[in-house]
Amino acid sequence: MEKSKFNEFFKIFIIFMIGSMIGYVVEMIVALVQNGHFVSRQGLLYGPFTPVYGIGILVYYVFFTFVKTRDKKWVFLFSMVIGGITEYLCSYVQEEVFGTVSWDYSQWLFNINGRTTLVHCTYWGFAGLLYVSFIEPLIPKIEEFIKSHKVKIMATSVAVFMIFNVTISSMAAIRQKERVENIPAQGNVDVFLDNMYPDEFMDTIFENKKYI
Repeated sequence: MEKSKFNEFFKIFIIFMIGSMIGYVVEMIVALVQNGHFVSRQGLLYGPFTPVYGIGILVYYVFFTFVKTRDKKWVFLFSMVIGGITEYLCSYVQEEVFGTVSWDYSQWLFNINGRTTLVHCTYWGFAGLLYVSFIEPLIPKIEEFIKSHKVKIMATSVAVFMIFNVTISSMAAIRQKERVENIPAQGNVDVFLDNMYPDEFMDTIFENKKYI
């Protein structure tokens, strides 16, 4: 991989991680306010990560790299649209792949198939304003940061962990869907997933998911 592509990969990865961790904190605060107690809002088996926010911040990064306007009203409107589309697609993919949803806005006014609403698109609009105001100015510093050889080694290690985390989380979730559908284990991998990640464990980690 060329050096420039290598650096771009790490920049994108770090931006994704920032968004995922910020999202986890936001979701935990919202859950605490709504429920009055701790509710797990992890998006992966291991670590304080909510990937939909990481994906969202990457969408902002790509979009606002090409769209140069920083007029607040346009940033807000653009962010509403692309954020709402991102939320909708993440919900759709989760349902299609894992048979679950982590949010359902069917009872909200102005919802779109229960996957997003006008209110939540508005939240994405404000998130876009925060992105261009606080996160985007950090990108040049991130680019300088990843030039360090030590940082690249550290980022590589974290990236390997996250690839494992996403992979095993996906496999465990798909296998749980199969258990719900009464599909028996087909091999040693399924047996391992059944023993290592039983329903009780999965339901504790992904506390807010619902089966469709």
